[in-house]
Amino acid sequence: MKEVTIEVKSIKGYCSAGYQLGDKLTFRDPVVTAVNGRPICLYALAGLMPYLSAFGRDTDKNDWINGIQELQCPDPVNTVVFSLKRSG
Repeated sequence: MKEVTIEVKSIKGYCSAGYQLGDKLTFRDPVVTAVNGRPICLYALAGLMPYLSAFGRDTDKNDWINGIQELQCPDPVNTVVFSLKRSG
């Protein structure tokens, strides 16, 4: 498994969890950790979870998950967009 860095790339509207541009979370199966003590928004996490374990795995270069570069929280009005990067 690879570590996945999840970074706030953009915010449309107001984020009630308080996310700011550049805030980061990390995912190292099976744990999501906030960097610098930032909160982890349950709603954003629910939108990210279906993809994180697949994104963190070693996959064939043609696997569909390799095309994912961004995910967003499910709030259609106050949307936070997260970028995903693998390491390790």
